[in-house]
This record gives sequence, structure tokens and C-alpha cells, in this order.
Amino acid sequence: MTYVKRCPECGSVDLTYDSQNGEIICNECGLIVEEKIVDTGQESGGQFDKADKKGRGGAPISMQKYDKGLTTNVGEISDIYRLETGQTRKFLRLKKWQERVSTSIERNLRLAMAELRRVASFLNLPSVIRDEASRVYNYVLQRGLVRGRSMESVIAACIYAACRSYNIPRTLDEIAEASDVERKEIGRTYRFIVRKLKIKVTPSSPKDYILRFSSILHLSPKTQNEAFKILKKADISELTSGRGPAGIAAAALYVAALLNDEKKTQREVADVAGITEVTIRNRYKELTDRLGLEDKLSSKVNSAEKNKNRKFPLRIK
Repeated sequence: MTYVKRCPECGSVDLTYDSQNGEIICNECGLIVEEKIVDTGQESGGQFDKADKKGRGGAPISMQKYDKGLTTNVGEISDIYRLETGQTRKFLRLKKWQERVSTSIERNLRLAMAELRRVASFLNLPSVIRDEASRVYNYVLQRGLVRGRSMESVIAACIYAACRSYNIPRTLDEIAEASDVERKEIGRTYRFIVRKLKIKVTPSSPKDYILRFSSILHLSPKTQNEAFKILKKADISELTSGRGPAGIAAAALYVAALLNDEKKTQREVADVAGITEVTIRNRYKELTDRLGLEDKLSSKVNSAEKNKNRKFPLRIK
């Protein structure tokens, strides 16, 4: 790399740049023409501390922010009022004009990303789901698909689409409760977005809900494994097709808990799964009738009743 045209000593143009020492050397006379020209940037591939990298790189770009974290704001109101009177007026005007010159898309994204973070925090969703939902919403907004629909319903539908894409078990009822939007409206908007953006979404499986429901119900690993076995048999018998995955998973957990002497009521299981007790009873009856579990369950109930009514003789010392 050549920084000067000629060597000031011999006038030669045969110069070499030493990247390790940061020196420019004349190949004819050996004179060090320039020294300590060291590029401390990350592009040079040198060794830097983590603090230096963070200082040069700045905050990471995030899809969860309306401007991806790249916009420089004039300042916060609390900080502006700490300035002198003349400076305060100046920066308040600058801040007002910064808000005025922003486009409608930027204003929409500012409100939408705040709503997305709120709903995702309520549902305790990982960061990858939030980024995916933000990306889907940006596509929807850029194509003008938000018109005629509430921002809350579109955000809820984007979150549900992101959960379905990454196989994160979240039901429409849970998202409706978190976003305060009706379940039917979220489902309608979700189907519209998937159709327009041609998003490939895999169908929900009852197995995805087993671990989550059993964790909330404090069931043992043995009961979880038993529930997986019941779902496998139900899948072979075609009991899972055409039925809600949350209802099948809840009924399988309820049957597995009865088989392992873990007392859970239908009300408890239904509340965790976000379904009614009638659904639990219907799916329970289908599983026990088609899979031949009536004999096992009846024997468990009979043995429990015998243990309950058994009287032990008193020991006389």
C-alpha cells in the first residue's frame, strides 16, 4: 500500500507498507518514510477488547424498533428542560419538527412495535419470535395490507404467525387475552396475512403442548411420557385429525395423570389448556373408547377406592 510517491532520501518510488508495524519502508535505501500508521478499526482484523468492539459498533440493529435502532433522537424532554432557557426553546422546536417530518409509516411502526413488545412480554415469548413478528408486520405494512384493520389485530396475527412458524405452542385464546382482541378477528386477520404473503406454516401438533401444559400442572416426567404414548396411539387411530391440538393434548395428559395416580380435575386441565370441560370429557371418552383404556382406568379407580375404604386393625401393645 503506497502512501507517498517518492522517498525523501533517495527519491525512489519502490516503497513497501509493513502492516504489522505500521511503517512505510523504502526498498532502495531502507529509510522508514512514515511510521506508526496503524488502523485501529475492526476492518483491519487486529485484536481488540470487547469494550472497544461495543464502543465502535454501537447498539445492535433490531427489527423490534420502528427505526431498527438507527435514528438519532434530539433528546428526552426531561433532559431538554435541564438546559438553559434559550437552549431549551431551541431543542424543543427541533424535537417537535423531528416528529412532524416523520412519515405515516414511521409513526405507525412506532406504535405497532410498542404494542408488539407488550403482547410478547405478556406471553413470555423469546426474542426470535419477536423479531419474526416484527419482520412480518413490516411486510404487511409496506404492502398496504393494514388498511381497514386495527393495528392490534394485525400485531396479534403476526405474533401468532411467528409462533406457528417456529412451532411455539400458543393458542388463539392466549393471544386474544394478551392483545384484548377477539379470537375470531385474530384468526380472520391471520388467514388473510398467510394467504397474501404466502407464508408456509406447519400444522400444530398436540405433542407441542404436552411439555408446556404438564409443566404448569406440575406433572411428573412419567406422566409426560405416558401422554406422548397415548398421542402416538391416537395418531395411528386417526383421532387427532380434525380436532383441536390443545384439546387432544389436554385429554391425553388427563388420562396419563389418572393412570399414574396423579389427581388432576377436568377443571384444572381445561383452564390450563384454555378449553372447556365439555371438550375434555368428549376427547377423554374418544381416547378411552378407541384405545382400550377403560379397563386400566377402572382398575385404577377400584384400587383407589379399596385403599380409601380399607380399615387397618389397631395394634395392642
